Amino acid sequence: MRSQPRRRSSAMGVLAAAATLALMTACAGGPAAEEEATDEPLQFFLSGDANQGGGFAHMAELYEEETGVEVEIVDIANEDLPTKLKNAAQANDLPALARVGGIDPVWKDLTVDLASVTEGSDIRTDLAAVDEDGKVLSVPTDITAVGLFINKTLFDQAGVAYPTSPDDIWTWDEYVAAVKQVQANTGATYGMVMDRSSHRLKAFLYEFGSDYFQPDEDGQFETNGATKEALEYFASLNDDSFMPRSVWLSDGDPNGLFKSGDVVAYMSGSWQIADFAVNIADFEWESVRMPKQPIRSTNYGNAANIVVFEGSGQEDAALAFVEWLYEPENYRELAETSGFLPVIDGLEVTYSSNAEDFELYNEEIAASDAIAAKIKKNDLAYEVLGVTTEGDPVRDETVKYLNGEQDVDTTIQNIIDQLSDQLGALP
Repeated sequence: MRSQPRRRSSAMGVLAAAATLALMTACAGGPAAEEEATDEPLQFFLSGDANQGGGFAHMAELYEEETGVEVEIVDIANEDLPTKLKNAAQANDLPALARVGGIDPVWKDLTVDLASVTEGSDIRTDLAAVDEDGKVLSVPTDITAVGLFINKTLFDQAGVAYPTSPDDIWTWDEYVAAVKQVQANTGATYGMVMDRSSHRLKAFLYEFGSDYFQPDEDGQFETNGATKEALEYFASLNDDSFMPRSVWLSDGDPNGLFKSGDVVAYMSGSWQIADFAVNIADFEWESVRMPKQPIRSTNYGNAANIVVFEGSGQEDAALAFVEWLYEPENYRELAETSGFLPVIDGLEVTYSSNAEDFELYNEEIAASDAIAAKIKKNDLAYEVLGVTTEGDPVRDETVKYLNGEQDVDTTIQNIIDQLSDQLGALP
């Protein structure tokens, strides 16, 4: 049983703790002590759009109002952030903290233990990076989940119904038939698009009963028969009528295609809600429950993670900020401002818009098959070990299959071989 949420620390408590830590460090002497007492702001590297980055900036302002400690948000393009942090680590110039996509082996051993943030809390530590000694390397900032959007205007024009409750969820066969009916009745060019991503493909595989790809105790990966069935089904959909082959074979833009209004449905995820709310005005869209065949499951995980770095001279102050940020009242403010799916169990979040969409995603996560949590646990374990793959074998081998370069059995075997060679056994 999880423990109850901790009581919120008062601003004076945070200040007192920071002052005590600074005093203790100063008494100890040395360069770190001198830097700890500096008035320099805490640099916080992150990547975020107006909602996400703006949410952290808002929390930084609140923190400064309460404590007098300035947190400087440094927004860096998502594709540049990993390189920026690698270079900073090699130059011994890491920021105080960062919001990252994953743990990088280059700076993995330069992180501060965040156990004081998670202990006694209801934070989902199953989505945190924790090593075998119990050190918490990172804490998730929010959850991301795969989901399905439909062009409601096209469905209404076609007179075709869609699921509106957990009691009438489509099977994939029913979903495909319904979408084809909408195409026939409205003249829509494509039935569906799906992001070219193994993250999205995982959800699809789970829904067909796939165990995905998992290592045995010797590090040899294996899968079950449902994986082959699902990949064959997926290939049958990529026929340039139901799904445009350009998205998976030549990295076409599924987001842009769906926004054109000429595609019936889009399998993507929760991060699109804020974008669609602002940028789709020509038709009505709606989030709907994903099909099951027969398994109900999304693929979810930590959208990003917060880390505190050693070597900045501001470790204690940065840790105090993170502890404050994850107090339930403060984290609720962050989630509501940024449109986050929360990482604190049981936390009630009131969204200012699209609340029904966020609630549907929370329902999908709660109803997901155990395989989704199992594979995410494995992914985090490899991340902590500092091992990764070259590219994305599941996505890349599936693309070859869709392009007719190899059959489905070769595709599965190639994925197994690459994952076994590059990842190996889990401890």
